[in-house]
Amino acid sequence: MLKFFYTLVVAWLSLYGIQALVLTILYLRHRGEKVALPAVSAADWPAVVVQAPIYNERHVVERLIDAAAALDYPRDRLEIQVLDDSTDDTTVLAEARAAHHRAAGVNVRVIRRPERTGYKAGALAYGLTQTRAGFCAVFDADFAPHPDFLRRTIPAFLTRPDLGMIQTRWSHLNDEYSPLTHAQSLALDGHFVVEQTGRNRSGLLINFNGSGGVWRRACIEAADGWQADTMTEDMDLSYRAQLAGWRSLYLGDVDAPAELPPQMEAFKRQQARWAQGSVQCLRKLAQPILRSRLSAAQKIMAFAHISGYLTHPLMVVLLLAALPLLWLAPSSLAPFTGLWIASLGPPLVYAVAASALYANWKQRMLYFPVLAAVGAGITWSTSAAVWQGLIRWGGVFARTPKFRIEGRRDRWAGSRYRLAPNWTVLGELALLIYAAAAVVLAYVRGAFGAAPFLLIYVAGFALVAGSSVWQGRHEPRHGQTHQPAR
Repeated sequence: MLKFFYTLVVAWLSLYGIQALVLTILYLRHRGEKVALPAVSAADWPAVVVQAPIYNERHVVERLIDAAAALDYPRDRLEIQVLDDSTDDTTVLAEARAAHHRAAGVNVRVIRRPERTGYKAGALAYGLTQTRAGFCAVFDADFAPHPDFLRRTIPAFLTRPDLGMIQTRWSHLNDEYSPLTHAQSLALDGHFVVEQTGRNRSGLLINFNGSGGVWRRACIEAADGWQADTMTEDMDLSYRAQLAGWRSLYLGDVDAPAELPPQMEAFKRQQARWAQGSVQCLRKLAQPILRSRLSAAQKIMAFAHISGYLTHPLMVVLLLAALPLLWLAPSSLAPFTGLWIASLGPPLVYAVAASALYANWKQRMLYFPVLAAVGAGITWSTSAAVWQGLIRWGGVFARTPKFRIEGRRDRWAGSRYRLAPNWTVLGELALLIYAAAAVVLAYVRGAFGAAPFLLIYVAGFALVAGSSVWQGRHEPRHGQTHQPAR
């Protein structure tokens, strides 16, 4: 029975690897397709509101407001909403910066709502009640959009009345800061360059990534608006909109620079929130997808997309099953080696994306082992989040702290936003010991094909748990703040 269960898990995981291969093929088939934007006369630019939801972002709020104020768009048709739910001095900084730009003729307001219900989804929904603009651009606090962002996105809406949402590519302000940020950039580039392009150009459903995109207000309202019953309100709304008949567009040639989390605990928190929210979306949207008029291929790829974080508990289960099987019947681990073929999918996605963006893509791929290790090492914390997504709706929106890390000399450890290690480190340390025992047993029992995969677990849990403990070894001094080196 254990052998059958183990084989089933391996087969399930392999399907996600095959999905990556399929998306790579779709990207290569459509990568030459360009989106032609119509010329827009001065009188035809529509009213746009830029929404910037923030919560305790003292390090980056001024950068965000400055970037929004620098957008090259007709001033009489541009409104900037700083949707501020902060409980610290972020509000003072935001108000001062907004006043500075208002004095220069920019329509920017800091909006505080009566109570922080619905977290980010609630803030975005409240902001819509405060504007009449027909289009909404959304930027999280860690973003610094280029001045031409709106001029390169809004025209696409004007000739496509059924276009509800545009997502652009996230680029990186600090990808060369550390091995962790290098690894994150590989993963995000793979998603945005290969996966989003492959899906969108092939007629598959895509998700809004929460920032760096523009919505048609009529689409938001027709799809029943922002809702807070999942932790990924962005994926939820974008899928509901597409199921309601609205089209989406991915513009990979337009990028929105953002900051990557430099702290392991911050990265784990981000991934846990995404994992919990995507599983909640799976629960919420499964029946609407099945009942929709989508083709069979669209439905299959949609389910593969929104269930992607299920790979994390599956990986934990695979590890836990390996040790008893090695002890009882090492030959039963033969399916483990079958993962090699399916495992070619993700690195191929990252390599293709890197080669499309960077001249030094081969050097950037040297960080793939770090990404593989981190991906294995966070499976315990993301599995806990998946469980929460399966048993409850909503939850506490735990923000990913930002530190304004842009150069290698910048520091974040003195910030009051720095996170201390949480309870998941104990699980990671326990799984590290368990995986190490499995590696030893694999060599003793001659299951050499399984050993390399087990070593990835060892390296991953050691890296993630070790980084969390090391980075949290000292509490920041009271009142100490971050000052980026310039």
